[in-house]
Amino acid sequence: MEVKIQKTDNQVVAQFIGRLDTPASLEIAPQMEQLKEETGGTVILDCSELAYISSSGLRILLTLRKAAADKGGHVIIRSINDEIRSVFMMTGFLNLFEIQ
Repeated sequence: MEVKIQKTDNQVVAQFIGRLDTPASLEIAPQMEQLKEETGGTVILDCSELAYISSSGLRILLTLRKAAADKGGHVIIRSINDEIRSVFMMTGFLNLFEIQ
């Protein structure tokens, strides 16, 4: 699992590459802590290269959403594939996030 984070003046883009399962969630935890610090504005999670997401991965997304809400920011999830869209639909995440 790889996460590429790019910052601009008013937004942060995090690109998820690979499978966001339990081992990957632990592996990227330090990067997610850093990302939570940047949640005062717009955070875009680019999932165009995300192949799979587990409950641990969903927990990371919820944590980011809460951190953003606490700071007056918001999280946009971009480019999810059909499998991940199905998971989001079953778990109610489609209603929690702005999906582009």
